[in-house]
Amino acid sequence: MASLLITSENQIQRLNHMVSKVKELQALDVAELTSPPHSKSWNVVEVIEHLNIAYGIYMPKLDEVFSKIPALDAAPNEFKARTWQKIVIAGQRPKNGKRKWKMKTLKRFEPLLDNPLAQEKIDAVFETFFTRHAHLKEAILKSRNKDVTQVKMNSAIGPIVNFYLPECFEFLLCHLERHMVQIEEILG
Repeated sequence: MASLLITSENQIQRLNHMVSKVKELQALDVAELTSPPHSKSWNVVEVIEHLNIAYGIYMPKLDEVFSKIPALDAAPNEFKARTWQKIVIAGQRPKNGKRKWKMKTLKRFEPLLDNPLAQEKIDAVFETFFTRHAHLKEAILKSRNKDVTQVKMNSAIGPIVNFYLPECFEFLLCHLERHMVQIEEILG
């Protein structure tokens, strides 16, 4: 299995691209944002809310980790993901614009939104997305001059998967990319 080399520059570029895409989505009309392709699918706003829930679990974990990581004198460089973490990350990463397989969403990550959705609620979901992903961008930037090999954090599903910061960011970005593909599928 090939190595997964992670750089903060690549992560920031990908995150900026996806945040721009979500800004474009925000301009769609309510019907496009709230109409799922079929009854068992999420609509665009539900996918965005799912991303809000998922990252919302990581925000306090990241804030706590930063309080424990020592600063570095050296410039940031590539980080090589560990084998188990690389497998977990690869499970999220879309390939050739397709989600590899659909996964059952754990109950705590499900978006439970009213139907029909009021414009105010839709606006709030988008604003939360932008706030949370600005936090992610800031966390990636802050990690550049920290010794990211000093502290691990558990994933949102518990200690079965733990991450160093670059692995965590990569997992979150691949999860975001996966759901951007899902949104493209919803919009057809």
